[in-house]
Amino acid sequence: MIHVLAFITCQPGKRDEVLAAFRANMPAVHAEDGCIEYQPVVDASGFGGFQAPVGGDGFVVIEKWRDAAALKAHAAAPHMAAYAARTKPLVAERRIHVMTEPA
Repeated sequence: MIHVLAFITCQPGKRDEVLAAFRANMPAVHAEDGCIEYQPVVDASGFGGFQAPVGGDGFVVIEKWRDAAALKAHAAAPHMAAYAARTKPLVAERRIHVMTEPA
């Protein structure tokens, strides 16, 4: 299984707009062969110094894919190209971490 943690930092004040586009794209991603999990998450509150927050302009995408081929197909999918083009001016930074198990 392949795990992906994608840290997305949006332009100031643009997180809601990026998340709306992300959520609109989710059904197409969930329908992809090999997609196990694909969802955005934001900071939980109330953890104080225990937590390293992503911040109010950021979110993290948690993904699980059956294998590397499924992730590569996802990255090349037309709906992902359309999502990237739509959100590019709204995003300040993307950091994608692709991981495997076991550690």
